[in-house]
Amino acid sequence: MRILACVSTNFTEKRTFVLAVVCLLVQGLASAATLKINGSTTVNLPVAEAAEILRAERSMVIQVDTQGGSAGGIAALGDGLVQIGMSSKHLDETARTKYPNVDFQETRIGEDAVAMVVSKDVWDGGVRALSKDQVRGIYEGRITNWQSLGGPDRRIVFFNKEPGRGTWEVFAHWAYGDSKKAPPVSLLEVGGNEEARNKVASTRGALSQLSASWADGQTVFALALKNGEGQPIAPTAENIASHRYPMSRPLFLLTNGPPADEAKVFINFILGERGQGLVRKHGYLSLDQLKAW
Repeated sequence: MRILACVSTNFTEKRTFVLAVVCLLVQGLASAATLKINGSTTVNLPVAEAAEILRAERSMVIQVDTQGGSAGGIAALGDGLVQIGMSSKHLDETARTKYPNVDFQETRIGEDAVAMVVSKDVWDGGVRALSKDQVRGIYEGRITNWQSLGGPDRRIVFFNKEPGRGTWEVFAHWAYGDSKKAPPVSLLEVGGNEEARNKVASTRGALSQLSASWADGQTVFALALKNGEGQPIAPTAENIASHRYPMSRPLFLLTNGPPADEAKVFINFILGERGQGLVRKHGYLSLDQLKAW
């Protein structure tokens, strides 16, 4: 019936057949809506792999991007440019105020942590843990040499995650109680996790904020953070799940209202056994692991 609606009875049989085929192709393209996803480079790892699976098994058309990190994903969803935003931080009231007509819904898919990571020379030089006051001193430029922290006589090179990214927001909230209270600084900036890890690995005396799962223990090393009693708390799975480690963070997929259509199919896959396996594969804690602790 849909074919007949596209065809004029004045065409010859051959031309009618050709036109019918064209109509089917156009209708097929229109029905294959592109599912657009953007945001956090941390959340991107399991999401990108899930997208590959669903493209192959269900012929879904999926576009995944990490432009702007978590803040970029929230903005893209708010502006109606994507159906799913990826975020490695809780949504704050700033976004809800900026987009009052958007019904932001958070679907938690796993748990991660932000680590303060250092280059191999710093780690080998004896720096294995930092206190909040020491991190703030480095961030604000009051501590400039690792020697004053028990490490090598080497200048500290701080690669700061771009403000607005989930990693930076979690760091700033831990260090200052509120990301808005973090002072303006003139530090070298890095974007996604891969860039941050590469910069730290290739720079002597380097330090940065990074997703804990990206600290490979060979080229970049995750420091423990000292609690109020001076006890070092490392970003282990148990400490992250129990929130003893202070920079634990949830990983979210965001939608405008409850997930629907292709977005619902995608999110259901991520929440399922295979999708949660991808979360674990990339070094994050899956939802069942969180319940186990």
